[in-house]
Amino acid sequence: MENYEEKNYPTGQEAVPPIQNGEENPTDIVMQKRRNIVSYLHDMVFLLAGVLLVFLLLFRVVVVSGPSMNNTLMDGDYLLLLNNVFYFPPKQGDIIVATKDSFENGEPIIKRVIATEGQWVDIDFTSGIVYVDDVPLEEPYVNTPTNLQEGIQFPLQVAEGCVFVMGDNRNNSKDSRNPEIGLIDTREILGKAVFLVFPGTSVDTGKREYHRIGVIG
Repeated sequence: MENYEEKNYPTGQEAVPPIQNGEENPTDIVMQKRRNIVSYLHDMVFLLAGVLLVFLLLFRVVVVSGPSMNNTLMDGDYLLLLNNVFYFPPKQGDIIVATKDSFENGEPIIKRVIATEGQWVDIDFTSGIVYVDDVPLEEPYVNTPTNLQEGIQFPLQVAEGCVFVMGDNRNNSKDSRNPEIGLIDTREILGKAVFLVFPGTSVDTGKREYHRIGVIG
């Protein structure tokens, strides 16, 4: 049995037995816990910085401007765009953002890829049906049939390194049917729209439809 030397302590202060061999100093325990917390926070900061860096390399946020993609995308929608460095080659049906100085006001455009290099595009503006390589496209995403002719002559073969694009709101979209836009060089593509982050105001309800948030098909 251990014997402790009796000492007189001020009133209200209890005697603390001396630390025996093999026992940890409470102060050391507290300091070790603090070091562990600091180390954890340090690791978390570096982890979050790494995640942020990867995110900035992979994605950018863009805002839809105008009605040309109604009702797939609305004016004011915030989208997550997969950067072009990680998105190639573009595929039929992809929604892409492209930019070049000759576009109206030099602003980027957001459209759907209808055909890629080497494919033939033809449009029956009476019936509103679009053909790619003589096959009629099934387009459940279009707002209206493709009745608007904007100056480009069809049939048209898509040049190498280019894509043919149109907006889903076919009769209110300035796109590859218009000579001012024409075929889009793939080097002018900023990326592919992959996720709707925050919805703009719906033209039908005048409200933000939050159920639209999600992966863009």
